[in-house]
Amino acid sequence: MDTISYQAVNENIHNKLLKVNGSLPPTKIEEEITKIRNVITAIGAENFANILSIDSYTDLSEEDWARMATDFEIYFNVKLSNGTLIQGEEQQDRDTVWWSTLNKQKSLKYYWPRYADYLATTLPPDVVKTIDEDTDIILDNIENPTVSSFSRYGMVVGHVQSGKTGNYAAIVCKAADAGYKFIVVIAGDKNNLRNQTQERLNESFIGQSKGVQVGAGKGNSKKEMLPYSLTTVEKDFNKHDADKVAQGLNFDNISVPILMVIKKNSGTLKNVIDWLQKQYVNKIVKHAMLVIDDESDYASINTREESDPTIINKRLRTLIGLFQKSAYIAFTATPYANIFIDHKAESADLGRDLFPKDFIYALDAPTNYFGARRIFLETERKSLVAINDWTDILPLNHKKDLEIDHLPGTLLEALRLFLLVVVIRNLRGQGNKHNSMLIHASRFTDVHKKLAKQAASYLTNLTKDITSYGKLPDALDQSLHLQDLKSSLEKYYKEIEFNWKDILLSLTDIIDSVIVREVHQKTTLPLIYRNDAVTNAIVIGGTSLARGFTVEGLSISYFLRSTVFWDTLLQMGRWFGYRPGYEDLCRIFMPADRIEDFAEIISSTEDLYKDFKLMAEKGMTPNDFGLSVQENPDNALQVTARNKQKNVTEYVHSLKLDGRLKETSRLRSDPADIKKNIDLVKLLMDSLAVSEPVEGSRIWKNVDRKIIGGFLKKFKTFENDRLGLTSRMPLPYIEKFTEERDINWDVSLHNGTGAPFIHKGIEIKREKRQFTYKKEGFFEIQNRQVSSGSAESIGIADPELRKKYAADRGETRKNLPRPLLMLHIIEPTFNKNGEPTKEYGIDEIVAIGASFPGDVTSKEDIVTLKINTVYYQNLLRDLELDQASDD
Repeated sequence: MDTISYQAVNENIHNKLLKVNGSLPPTKIEEEITKIRNVITAIGAENFANILSIDSYTDLSEEDWARMATDFEIYFNVKLSNGTLIQGEEQQDRDTVWWSTLNKQKSLKYYWPRYADYLATTLPPDVVKTIDEDTDIILDNIENPTVSSFSRYGMVVGHVQSGKTGNYAAIVCKAADAGYKFIVVIAGDKNNLRNQTQERLNESFIGQSKGVQVGAGKGNSKKEMLPYSLTTVEKDFNKHDADKVAQGLNFDNISVPILMVIKKNSGTLKNVIDWLQKQYVNKIVKHAMLVIDDESDYASINTREESDPTIINKRLRTLIGLFQKSAYIAFTATPYANIFIDHKAESADLGRDLFPKDFIYALDAPTNYFGARRIFLETERKSLVAINDWTDILPLNHKKDLEIDHLPGTLLEALRLFLLVVVIRNLRGQGNKHNSMLIHASRFTDVHKKLAKQAASYLTNLTKDITSYGKLPDALDQSLHLQDLKSSLEKYYKEIEFNWKDILLSLTDIIDSVIVREVHQKTTLPLIYRNDAVTNAIVIGGTSLARGFTVEGLSISYFLRSTVFWDTLLQMGRWFGYRPGYEDLCRIFMPADRIEDFAEIISSTEDLYKDFKLMAEKGMTPNDFGLSVQENPDNALQVTARNKQKNVTEYVHSLKLDGRLKETSRLRSDPADIKKNIDLVKLLMDSLAVSEPVEGSRIWKNVDRKIIGGFLKKFKTFENDRLGLTSRMPLPYIEKFTEERDINWDVSLHNGTGAPFIHKGIEIKREKRQFTYKKEGFFEIQNRQVSSGSAESIGIADPELRKKYAADRGETRKNLPRPLLMLHIIEPTFNKNGEPTKEYGIDEIVAIGASFPGDVTSKEDIVTLKINTVYYQNLLRDLELDQASDD
């Protein structure tokens, strides 16, 4: 295929379809494609090439036209739902429609309208519409800049790599139209992220870069409306350059906004504060300031006592305090740290802390978002490759002097896959798009360098054989590397529409474009995605890539990092985002444990969003939301770790169990403990009254809570910490629930499809589950889910209601009359290193679950336990090591 011809035709039709008002039926796409084909037939290839402004036009195949039509149908069918808002108590009484109902119509109508036009050239129409509506709501909540005095604190939560920058660029444009004059965007703590953010705001808001019109400013720039940018793509804020820009300006009378895109660095913040204090002796009264704190959960949070805050937190608050009219918006995909801020923290010198007291807005993601749910919870995990050959070469807790003399076989395979992705995208007409592979296996610069050297060496060997033998009829006979490449193609991309011969032939033409780049603090050759040339890069890095920075066209990832912090782990997932036309090619190589970690985190994060929406419906506040997250048993370890205190003698932690399900996905592997649990279940059954049959399972109703508490105290479950915070089965808290909450329980015994389990006239079939063996003394249920999706509904007495809510666990728990102790007699099958094994000889094993009525808005008392110093310090002992890095 002639990729230049394909791209030119695609762009021509795409631009015409963008001009269609309203929804776009498939017939319209077919109509436009037919028109173009008729034009080609009528005027000939040479004249058509002139229309497209390309040197020559080569006819497209029927497969090419069909692919183009499919891509258009997918693109123009993308939908984006509006986000969800919760407001603080004071905010609910303010005018929070000042922008959308009045001032938007009276505003300058300059910065936002031209950015909206620019967005419309790259985003589906429904997405642009929703961005407009979402950012109207956010602007409504930051206050009208004509108000004489205000201080607003909000937070916007989006998904990782889902387009938050585009949203806050829209907010910047609208704020400028509304009359905000000082706009400060704090863009991470690394130069690469700050530079990338500056470039995007040049395109979306400034409209030019180095005197050349770019992005929204192309053909739509008025000199008198050009904002003053005190930072550039190349340079962070410094007082000398700012003074040059400010020469001759009277800041009290400026008519255009001033923009600063700065690094989250204490020195930079001090420079901005000093410079502003030089311009204004007293508090700045006339102009309103908007602060956008990107990746706000990182470094902005005060992790010390309020009397002695961390330096970046202190300077952020000092900056905000310079203005009589200010709005602070925290942007993040992982809000755990932000909502752990003390909402009451305030000092005379610094003002209030950064808790989003006025509003939190949760953005949705478009339907074409290649996100966490799609990767880890849907699509049969076809994008994931579990690996286990790395531990001896790249152990998790390696030091910076680790020697690497070869790469794991799975990493070599990942490198081959990346070459295949580059060539397949080229054959699909995407040869003008960037491609990247990410290797994130260390937190140390020296190890990155060694990995890069090995990767470059292997790439050189592959390149040599591809260029030497790729065009020969017997190429496979000449090279083991080519045989490996073909094997990788057949293993991972067997459904691909191109044959091996075409792929290899095309690869010979583009293999030389593939480069290796390191991204860390000592990088010599920077990773640059140019607008005038395609980058095909194998990228090796860690911390410098883990927050905010967009790795363009990322398709293949090799990931080995681990951390107890959910937000850190999610931020490392650079593979989230948009993969139009190549989502099927994307693969993530990672250990099986890490796959389960991500799946568990994502499931809990989705619950967080559901809770948020429910609280919005009930008119609850950001403070309510913060408390609900801190008291969520799934977040117990996160809360404990975030509240790390040096001199703690006693740590008190509270959990809210209402509306939650807790299960023992980790079970002791000791045969004696397994037998004790089986016997314990039988003793419990003996102590209970008559059970009722429910679709093959059994339920005992209104069981005394003391019986439940006694059973839980004796049940043997795996604990690598006494309170179950790391295993997420906090049995001591559940035991205390039975002591403090004066309510009886139901007990259920669940039926499966395995061999019979019989005890004193009660017969069920065991439930079949896959297990993974762990050396630490426990078995782990695959996917860490004990019960089936409808298991909890057994507690609903009404058969119609039970059927109605069976598939919705949240609704089921709202309708449970009592807490439910779930007993599972499991018939296990085991996997060891990815292979089935029968070596353990275990026929049955018990797992339990506890399902609690209610939801996040329930007003019942929380369960509180005191944690002693030794336990607390042991729980956190690995955190410092986990965070140590030099990259």
